[in-house]
Amino acid sequence: MLHVGVISIFPEMFDAIARCGITKRALETGIFRLDRWNPRDFTNDHRRNVDDRPYGGGPGMVMQVEPLQSAIRTARKAIGEPVRVIYLTPQGRRLDQAGVRELAARERLILVCGRYEGVDERLITMEVDEEWSVGDYVLSGGETAAMVLLDALTRWLPGALGHEDSAISDSFANGLLDCPHYTRPETVDGHRVPDVLISGNHKEIALWRCKHALGQTWLKRPDLFDSLRLTCEQQALLQEFIAEDDGKSDPCSRFGKTKIPKKSAPAQGTPPLDPIATR
Repeated sequence: MLHVGVISIFPEMFDAIARCGITKRALETGIFRLDRWNPRDFTNDHRRNVDDRPYGGGPGMVMQVEPLQSAIRTARKAIGEPVRVIYLTPQGRRLDQAGVRELAARERLILVCGRYEGVDERLITMEVDEEWSVGDYVLSGGETAAMVLLDALTRWLPGALGHEDSAISDSFANGLLDCPHYTRPETVDGHRVPDVLISGNHKEIALWRCKHALGQTWLKRPDLFDSLRLTCEQQALLQEFIAEDDGKSDPCSRFGKTKIPKKSAPAQGTPPLDPIATR
């Protein structure tokens, strides 16, 4: 079970997680537990202030150490050790699928959601174990970033998804973007589902999905190839995709100059990427 505590002055924002989709099912089945603590409940003044003006001047307000620290320490006692305290901030390590899998392997997390100009740096020094970012942009608070992280984490919990292979074949799960998907009807305004997907030939379907995952990555996120080592089979499938595309798509116009990744044998101890499994 994944047990997560959230520190937020707007804990009601997380009601959406309990009401909708995969996170709702995970909570109901007991594989995911979510508790919330409001720093305002740990203040001593009648206005329940959790922020003050920054030393040195400047715009905005800074969240104070004491209310956040008390909330975090209360959460630690309730959740139990070992637990990692994570602060959601643009200055943190950028979240990617590898990071999601790393965090999903842990059983206890506390997510600290900042507001205003952020939190007093001393809180990070004293209480925070890790800083994570969901991207190079600024949000009004850490709550939406925390919900992104929670949704991503829940997908990796055994039993959370209706089909166990779904998380494995997601975009980025094997370093590539996902392949295109189709459902009924077979034809929409003259656009047909690729014949191979309705052929019943599972081997050919798996190869098609692998080829088009490689192709989608080449078209839309060629930078991902920088950290991948393609097998000879994958290189051949990508070359086949590029030949079939034959200029129909123009990745250069949208994403800059796109290079075809060089094939190379996997490094020792690193397994090659397998063709995407059929669902």
